[in-house]
Amino acid sequence: MTASYPGALATAGAVRSGATTARAAVQASLDRIAATETRVNAFTALLAERALRRADQIDRHVLRPQMRLAGAPFAVKNLFDVAGLPTLAGSKIEATRGAAARDALLVRRLESAGAVLVGALNMDEYAYGFTTENTHAGATRNPHDLSRISGGSSGGSAAAVAAGQVPLTLGSDTNGSIRVPASLCGTFGLKPTFGRLPRTGSYPFVAGLDHLGPFARSVADLALAYDVMQGPDPHDPACAQRAAEPVSDQLATGLDGLRIGVLGGWFREMAQPEAFAAVDQVAQALGTTRLIEWPEVARARAAAFLITCAEGATLHLPDLQTRPQDFDPMTRERFLANALIPAAWVAQAQRVRHWFARRVAKSFETVDVVIAPATPCVAPAIGTEWLEIAGQRLPARASMGLLTQPVSCIGLPVATVPLWGLNPAAPHLPIGVQIIAAPWREDLVLRVAAALEARGLCSAPVAPL
Repeated sequence: MTASYPGALATAGAVRSGATTARAAVQASLDRIAATETRVNAFTALLAERALRRADQIDRHVLRPQMRLAGAPFAVKNLFDVAGLPTLAGSKIEATRGAAARDALLVRRLESAGAVLVGALNMDEYAYGFTTENTHAGATRNPHDLSRISGGSSGGSAAAVAAGQVPLTLGSDTNGSIRVPASLCGTFGLKPTFGRLPRTGSYPFVAGLDHLGPFARSVADLALAYDVMQGPDPHDPACAQRAAEPVSDQLATGLDGLRIGVLGGWFREMAQPEAFAAVDQVAQALGTTRLIEWPEVARARAAAFLITCAEGATLHLPDLQTRPQDFDPMTRERFLANALIPAAWVAQAQRVRHWFARRVAKSFETVDVVIAPATPCVAPAIGTEWLEIAGQRLPARASMGLLTQPVSCIGLPVATVPLWGLNPAAPHLPIGVQIIAAPWREDLVLRVAAALEARGLCSAPVAPL
């Protein structure tokens, strides 16, 4: 991060102190979007008039000094409801269903803290993908190398942060859709515990696996956004009825007393060398050599796949029957195939998922945090169909989630931190490491992330473009 692209915390501090105005901060964001968007293609809707109007309200607001995110611009994946916009979820079909009547709950919570919404962001259709090569809106390009993917399905969210268009975005993560683009675009990302943040006002993919969370260029920004979004919500049955547990004040407490492990097995096999090098650097910085083995990880990933396929297809059956031509052909064919999955398979997948969750929970009796690669490689080129991983030729789109899906399906909190220069053929590209803890211990994953950032091992610079 440079002085030219202040983060959310720095922006809010300047606005609260009177050193700048919310209007100036928002206008700077809009100017950066205008200068870069034709190359990055992160946005599907820009809300300049709304954003400037809101910025002016903040500048006049007598409570501005108490607004923790005063004037900080942000944008959201286009599966979040935004009043006056259709909630696209990356699709052509949803564009015909009218505009949302009000903002999603997390949007309202951020704006209550003074943040200013500037637009909606590109994604894979119906969140079913890891690349954000969207047929309808076009591919979102990786700001650090415009020939490469941004990851997905929250690719627009990661790319907008990496490009310096906004300091803060929101995305969703069902099987890795925050962690994969954070890894490939070189941002910090947080997938909270399942049920921690309410999903009211967001378009679902798989109700039993969907998480919402933030992207940012610093851990402090990530933690602050997470803090202001917390709290129960009676309208989301999956949202835990837990009081907010702020973490920002704990970021500087360090690592003393934390037991940290490195995931082996599947997480040490299913990736290319740069992913292992990233984990090794983090492990060395954290002073740990403790190896942790989770059982049957491949089976857990298969269970996550089956649950995702069956639930995702069921949601779209009416449109598959009446408007098949309006889907991305790849999405359509997968949904049609998934609709034929036997119920017995899904029931068995749920049993495997719960068995795996119990076994993983036992590992947190001996460690507090574990680390693992976030993606099996740096960002591949747009249009890549196959990857070579562990001596196997695997489909590129599905395989970007090899290392995130086993964690998603049991709802653990994860922060992704970016490292650089580990692929000799592409030293300008980042790759991420997952920091994982037991449920409700977002404080631990963010403490570790903050310690790594403070030591200079992890950073999220704005792409030069």
